[in-house]
Amino acid sequence: MSYDGEQPPVSGGVAPERQPRLLDQVRGRLRLKHYSLRTEQAYLYWIGRYIRAWLPRHPRDLDGAAVEAFLTGLATRDRVAASTQNQALSALLFLYREVLGVELAWMENVVRAKRPQRLPVVLSRAQVGRLLERLAGREALMAGLLYGSGLRLMECVRLRLKDVDLERNELTVRNGKGGKDRMTVLPAALREDLVRQRAEVRRLHARDMACGLGRVHLPHALARKYPNAAAEPGWQYLFPATRISLDPRDGVRRRHHIDEKVLQSAVRRAAQEAGIDKPVTPHTLRHCFATHLLEAGADIRTVQELLGHKDVATTQIYTHVLNRGTHGVLSPLDR
Repeated sequence: MSYDGEQPPVSGGVAPERQPRLLDQVRGRLRLKHYSLRTEQAYLYWIGRYIRAWLPRHPRDLDGAAVEAFLTGLATRDRVAASTQNQALSALLFLYREVLGVELAWMENVVRAKRPQRLPVVLSRAQVGRLLERLAGREALMAGLLYGSGLRLMECVRLRLKDVDLERNELTVRNGKGGKDRMTVLPAALREDLVRQRAEVRRLHARDMACGLGRVHLPHALARKYPNAAAEPGWQYLFPATRISLDPRDGVRRRHHIDEKVLQSAVRRAAQEAGIDKPVTPHTLRHCFATHLLEAGADIRTVQELLGHKDVATTQIYTHVLNRGTHGVLSPLDR
């Protein structure tokens, strides 16, 4: 096994069959197990850094102590966030378990990056209104879904036409965080905008089909199981990209979903124009969805299901930012 692509010379003039480079093996294993492209890119980055840190030694010849030293350096030298260190740890565990077939002992000596305890940034209803008023078209509809349905940013950009049920006012989130599907509410206020967006996507798809394109990327093994599904309108992205691009997973030219940076930039500009001093991102609208539902008296278990939280404790953090004060308690000065 090689990670630099070089093969040792052999006698007899017969070269052995070239083995895939280590990172190519990692990539192949990630795709076999249906990891997302975003996770694939992150894992390859961290595994590549780990390999370079210990050159010329091969990862197979290293042990848990080397992994501990690498992860500790991220926390002490690079001062990365706790979530970043955890991502690097997950990548290295994948390398050893899934590719090299080595089970590392649990690493108790890693210096862990501290995870800060921060409250979510939440806007008032009036601030959300001012923010949404300064968005238009596609970006306004996407922001409306983040606030009105409690979607994460990537859940929104990955929506397909078939995920929108206008008859039942429901939205299906597929393969959300943790690989889970869930149902959430579809705001009636967005119905007309969604009808127009769906019609526009169908027109765009028809033009792509006329040009010999129009086959969207399908998750997991659906493309093999349903070979014609990729060309069906229902599988098209609700928010498609404006350009055809080359899919890095298979080299096929197709239309992907919109880049999430488009909405991130639009929301940032809208917040500035609305005179909102708080740091606002698209995820802020999801925080507002949860907080405003709880303020209106919604059951916390219902909010947990709509958000797709595994543990209700994650949802309970929103009780700390309700307008009724800390832990939902009114100050005696306000009574």
